[in-house]
Amino acid sequence: MRTGHDLELVHVTKRYGGSAVAVADVSHLFVGGSYVCLLGPSGCGKSSTLRMIAGHETVSEGSILLSGKDVTRLPPARRGTAMMFQSYALFPHLSVTDNVAFSLKMKGVEAAQRRAKAAEMLELVDMGRYADRLPAQLSGGQQQRVALARALITGPQVLLLDEPLSALDPFLRIRMRAELKRLQRELGISFIHVTHGQDEALALADEIVVMNNAKIEQAGPARDVFNAPRTEFVARFMGGHNVVALPQGRFALRCDEIRLDPAGQEAVVQAVEYQGAHVALTLRAAGDQELVALIPEATFFEQPKNPGESVHLAWDEGRMHRLQA
Repeated sequence: MRTGHDLELVHVTKRYGGSAVAVADVSHLFVGGSYVCLLGPSGCGKSSTLRMIAGHETVSEGSILLSGKDVTRLPPARRGTAMMFQSYALFPHLSVTDNVAFSLKMKGVEAAQRRAKAAEMLELVDMGRYADRLPAQLSGGQQQRVALARALITGPQVLLLDEPLSALDPFLRIRMRAELKRLQRELGISFIHVTHGQDEALALADEIVVMNNAKIEQAGPARDVFNAPRTEFVARFMGGHNVVALPQGRFALRCDEIRLDPAGQEAVVQAVEYQGAHVALTLRAAGDQELVALIPEATFFEQPKNPGESVHLAWDEGRMHRLQA
């Protein structure tokens, strides 16, 4: 859903100490009302980018525009953004209600009005019944919901989330993914979510922005980034792909596109890993090339393979995707 509250980075650079470059000349348009994941390894520049959008880091060069307005030099509270921190940063001595209402108190909103707005936000994140508790009396997932309500109470055009699910156990992480997506659709505002988890980005994002070495390596719809990686880095980082070197260049080939076929090329099994619906075979093929094949579980167990055994592999050439040099 497009709201008109587009966020644009225009040649944004962040330097630390004059020489260390965290973000290098990044330009990108985040469409209003979309869920975007900034994805990449540690140190790639994604958190620095988020913090510059929030106003918690200064911009060394370039501009940040929100709804066509230059917000580059504005303080965080006047930007139209709100940030949910990885640590949640709740005040331990304040109740859940007072934590959520805190920013309205700082703006001089009278007590009854801010408490009513806090109650509304807590209902939105299903935390109304915990309104009088202290943060120490909540689980990690409940604290996260309170932090989310606190970020949303100011009515931001863009919500910024810095690895919001990293502290949660795997089961709760999946549940909270669904909650974040529901909230984003219900509110109709932009969410920009930093993560290093490929599965998290694929599950949540309308658009994935892959960063590497302080730059954007590739950006696009989640399905496009996964199925048509532009570079070898993106293919390997997104996972689920082999990078195949041929005389005419390098190609990405999805692991689930490789099949066992007596008429195919020979390879030697290096490792076997059961993954439930599939069995992952790590293989050494001609030219000392390592490949991973995801074989359907039923197919594999009809004729199980063990490390050291020879097998024959095949795939459709048309399923290979050429990578940029």
